[in-house]
Amino acid sequence: MDDNARPHCSRLVDYFLSDEGIFRMDWPAHSPNLNPIEHVWDILGRTDAGRLSQPETIPQLQSYFLQEREKIPQSLIDNLIDSMPQRCATLLSVRGNHTSDA
Repeated sequence: MDDNARPHCSRLVDYFLSDEGIFRMDWPAHSPNLNPIEHVWDILGRTDAGRLSQPETIPQLQSYFLQEREKIPQSLIDNLIDSMPQRCATLLSVRGNHTSDA
């Protein structure tokens, strides 16, 4: 699932997904992001931005993110998942328009 943003729809991404046998879900362009994993990516992105040194290899980068992922409390992930019914209800109540919490 992606939001049809330009970086997600490039030919390079299309070819990669196709080669890997990954098929996209139909998803309207510029729709609110209801995927809880995006919040986890945001947390990881903020920790990465605070790093003093950059990895020199892909394995170093993978190792770093795996270590950081392990530091995220399961309760935070559970709360993100548990919030989905309310997020969906809010989105339906505003008929798909912008919400502050969806």
